[in-house]
Amino acid sequence: MRNVKLAGHDVPAIGQGTWYMGESAASRAAEVAALQQGIDLGMTLIDTAEMYAEGGAEQVVGAAIAGRRDQVFLVSKVYPHNASRRGIPQACERSLRRLGTDCIDLYLLHWRGQYPLAETVEAFERLIDEGKIRRWGVSNFDVDDLQALDDERCAVNQVLYNPAERGIEFDLLPWSQARHLPTMAYCPLAQGGRLLRHPVLLTIAERHDATPAQVSLAWVIRQDGVIAIPKAVNPEHVRLNAEAGQLRLSDADLREIDQAFAPPRGKQRLAMQ
Repeated sequence: MRNVKLAGHDVPAIGQGTWYMGESAASRAAEVAALQQGIDLGMTLIDTAEMYAEGGAEQVVGAAIAGRRDQVFLVSKVYPHNASRRGIPQACERSLRRLGTDCIDLYLLHWRGQYPLAETVEAFERLIDEGKIRRWGVSNFDVDDLQALDDERCAVNQVLYNPAERGIEFDLLPWSQARHLPTMAYCPLAQGGRLLRHPVLLTIAERHDATPAQVSLAWVIRQDGVIAIPKAVNPEHVRLNAEAGQLRLSDADLREIDQAFAPPRGKQRLAMQ
């Protein structure tokens, strides 16, 4: 699988998301096993957040990485309402306990909230000094938000991106690429399954002896500096996600996707889910 440079590390272009994990005790064992399988298959970047199941997803991740923390690049996110000078260190401590680690590799502001960005950055930098996190970044930031932040220490911007939601291609993605700011794509397979039943993706998948999900993932990571973080619990889906890193779409494939999902012709409001 191709690697992407993130926060000074080489990480896989396809990692693992955990949104909706940790919500059911009955699913816990399968979720832990899926993350461990993903690590074994090379998807060693795991993304989570204190918001996901109100810490439940972080607990699942903690169980999955127990005894193999050094194999994983760990990303978590802080709620905007906790992103104050006092709130961030407290939130980080709670996340560290749930994750069973003493350091988070990359800690993100989940979306822009009420607290001044300078205050949030100050708290992030203090956590770095204390060895609680290694780097920090943001999520759901548009160009104007990144311009307001105006800080080269920001390591990533995590945003919604898939063939059906490609508004970032008009301005945000080029802006980030010009500044060598990696983009982490959440919901790269969209939600609800409608995208994966689209006839164009089905046709391209058949041409490559692949699945529509693999086509969508390959499409997302075709861009320089873009990382996809699909969530999967089914072992077969985990395996297919990992193998999608080997799929290369042709120019003809990309043209067909453009015809089915038109690239943006103007500025669009940043999509969020």
